[in-house]
Amino acid sequence: MTGAGGGGSGRAIAQHFARHGARVVVSDILESGARDTVRRITSEGGQAVAFKTDVRVEEEVRSLIAFSETTFGGLDVIVNNASAPYRPGEPLEHWLDTVQTDLLGALYGTRLAIDAMRRRGGGAIVNISSTSALGHGRRKPGGSPAYDVAKVGVLRLTTMLGWLYEREHIRVNCLAPDWIATEELRAYVDSLTPEQREQEGVPATLTTLGEIADAVTRLATDESLAGRVLVWWSDDRPRFLPWGDPGYTALE
Repeated sequence: MTGAGGGGSGRAIAQHFARHGARVVVSDILESGARDTVRRITSEGGQAVAFKTDVRVEEEVRSLIAFSETTFGGLDVIVNNASAPYRPGEPLEHWLDTVQTDLLGALYGTRLAIDAMRRRGGGAIVNISSTSALGHGRRKPGGSPAYDVAKVGVLRLTTMLGWLYEREHIRVNCLAPDWIATEELRAYVDSLTPEQREQEGVPATLTTLGEIADAVTRLATDESLAGRVLVWWSDDRPRFLPWGDPGYTALE
């Protein structure tokens, strides 16, 4: 589980897996955060260990996978959740950091996990994309181009690996969430007036961390899902992109 040392989705997913009996390797670039997540898990009777990893560095991801195999005897599931800070106010800055973390980190995690899962006889990989990766242009200015590029890449990586399940019993799936009710995002939304919320396109409800954890668990455990992208607009129920979807509704 990468990017699980903060107070957002990663920690919630790690705790959810542990509550359901999984032995979790909590990974984050900030070791103190990873250890805090481990403390929360073990205080509830779960099993977890921390491992500091900078997912931008392939060798560190390789070490994470090796540590997981050595510590728990194999790798059954990896969730590529690590993400660079989202900086929409600086759209032309931080491109390299964002792409290295959100895209290359997922690429490294996926490729190296495949090798480990081959040794295990199968497994599940869950990547985290975003609804911002779905649109071809924005009706309102804003966003981070590098973030959207990375999340599009993660989405396409997932769908292109659907064949792994039939050949090697390795399932790769992806969650593309919308507005997630992290503490930071809640504070931002609460600071807006109703008019500002409408201008920013803020949904009426935010997807909770518990709902995100449930969705990731489904993608990791449902044997019928491979190469699929689960899209969850916050004001809607989660639904899958149709297999082979061309990525647009019309041409003009």
